[in-house]
Amino acid sequence: MDDDSKPLKQKLSEVLIGKPRSIKDPSLFHKLSLIPLLAWIGLGADGLSSASYGPEEAFRVLGKHTYLAIFLALATALTVFIISYAYSRIIEYFPSGGGGYIVATHTLGEKAGVLSGCALLVDYMLTVSVSIVSCGDAIFSFLPLSYQAYKIPFEILAVVFLVVLNLRGIKESITTLSPIFLLFVLTHLLLIGSGIFRHIPAAHQVYSNIQAGFQSGLATLGRTGLFLLFLKAFSMGGGTFTGIEAVSNGLQILREPRVENGKKTMMYMATSLAITAAGIFVCYLLLNVSPGEGKTLNAILAEKVFGTFGLGKILAMLTIFSEGALLLVAAQTGFADGPRVMANMALDYWLPRRFASLSNRFTIQNGVLIMGAAAILLILYSHGHISTLVVMYSINVFLTFSLSELGMSKFFITHRKTDRNWKKHLPVHLIGLVVCATILTVTISEKFTLGGWLTLAITSVVVALCFIIRAHYIRVRKGVKSLDELLNIPVSGSPNLNPPNPKEMTAILLVNGYNGFGIHSLLSIIRNFPGLYKNFIFLTVAEVDVSAFKDSNPVVHIETETKKWLQQYVDLTRRLGFPAAYRYDLSPEIIPAATSLVEKTVQEYPRSTVFLGQLVFRQTGLVRRLLHNETAFTIQEQLHWKGITTIILPIRINI
Repeated sequence: MDDDSKPLKQKLSEVLIGKPRSIKDPSLFHKLSLIPLLAWIGLGADGLSSASYGPEEAFRVLGKHTYLAIFLALATALTVFIISYAYSRIIEYFPSGGGGYIVATHTLGEKAGVLSGCALLVDYMLTVSVSIVSCGDAIFSFLPLSYQAYKIPFEILAVVFLVVLNLRGIKESITTLSPIFLLFVLTHLLLIGSGIFRHIPAAHQVYSNIQAGFQSGLATLGRTGLFLLFLKAFSMGGGTFTGIEAVSNGLQILREPRVENGKKTMMYMATSLAITAAGIFVCYLLLNVSPGEGKTLNAILAEKVFGTFGLGKILAMLTIFSEGALLLVAAQTGFADGPRVMANMALDYWLPRRFASLSNRFTIQNGVLIMGAAAILLILYSHGHISTLVVMYSINVFLTFSLSELGMSKFFITHRKTDRNWKKHLPVHLIGLVVCATILTVTISEKFTLGGWLTLAITSVVVALCFIIRAHYIRVRKGVKSLDELLNIPVSGSPNLNPPNPKEMTAILLVNGYNGFGIHSLLSIIRNFPGLYKNFIFLTVAEVDVSAFKDSNPVVHIETETKKWLQQYVDLTRRLGFPAAYRYDLSPEIIPAATSLVEKTVQEYPRSTVFLGQLVFRQTGLVRRLLHNETAFTIQEQLHWKGITTIILPIRINI
């Protein structure tokens, strides 16, 4: 189809999102996959950007006891490395990706898995909204207060921009945003380095001030009070650790060897986050940073550090701009990993199967759109207040962390007789479990009435919906399985080995897998149109969904399996006395590919009728319409428009 004959909608789509990709391109996976550096940017930006709001939330809790910031810096850096080490083991032992959802499912059971998956799902929706709102806060810190009215519209437009960018493809979106990531790294190295090294000559005085403050805190709060204050601040800064799990969740989009590249990416992210977050805590302390109206603590810190520079104001603005812009990149993690969690759950029938489908750009289009819509709703609900969103965010992050650490602890205890490294790995996961469970408990108890309840309520609703969806799919699968009794129907006589005759009446049957459903459709044609059709041509479009990309070369495997079961239909039909053949195609989008394949086949066999099977339930309702696509009816409508006779065969199941 030339450009002039394309519909306006298709032209606009190709301008914004790009032209379709070919599944038959042998270098497709190589083009879509990420090297560690790009993965650090695309998946690690969420973790690194949390230094923009996590340390601030913790530091504000300290009040006048700012001397505890040095201990927060050490505890934060240590926790980052503990959690990162734990997730490196997850990458090693669960190399197919999926992170917390897969770990909990395989080690703790399906119920724990769906809880972890739903927590991750809500977490990634909040990843987008938290990052975008923090981006708005950072950028508007350097604008007059009168401009605050435009902050929420700016944030909504930023979400829409990312949705369009991600519909083009994960790699394209990351490559586009990579200069922002590098600018953040450079400006914050300069910020932290300048803030610390300028105070090296006064190191003794700084030490004395910390010691004096600590003694004063002991006198006024006591050991227990001081520890509880530190624990509360550490827990409220839990947002600092969000995003660490992103690499293990998105392992499927890394280039081979995935495990090694995943570990490298995790090391890059952990090191950069630990240095940045700990450095910011230290700088808060050294420069006596205190809150100011309409400004983030990092904006105030940048003004203090660069105030004596010749181009200090420009450097400060550039630093905070890069921070705000990186938060835009960090929202990318939600779009990269959130749809992948949805796809993994859809493959296990916890969510509608359509969430495992890919667009013609090989993006998880439905998931990207859901992430964007949910982020906009959360921004509107919170009125763009980061403190509300961070509380909601941290709860689910540490729920997933805790389940993952518990699952890995159980894994190494269970496999202690076969895994010689279990003694080395188990203590780290147990420590991680204690730390994550503690932060989760403190966050819920402190912030339950301030927004934490909403996160738990949303997650509970999503979990309940997942169980309803799964129960429905199980009933349908049982009903469809009853049709499989036809797989071994007795057939006598010699097979008809004649090739199909294009001059004879031909039945073109679209099928999906060799199963009772397809055989029932075949027998229905023979029974309802006796003697009319002399040939049978079986067509299928093998769907390339998320599951295919667990393999670095999905085309060969899919083609082999597709040809195998199509040949089974041909063999059966020939034994029934009819000439038969098959045609197939591979595509992430079934409807346009199937329509095109039918058109080509009809040109080859002009005296033909197209048949499609469609499940028919005893009762119809909204749930069934949402969980089962209308592919057959859509294909029929498009083929009718092209003048091709198409009949839908009702296949009844008793549910």
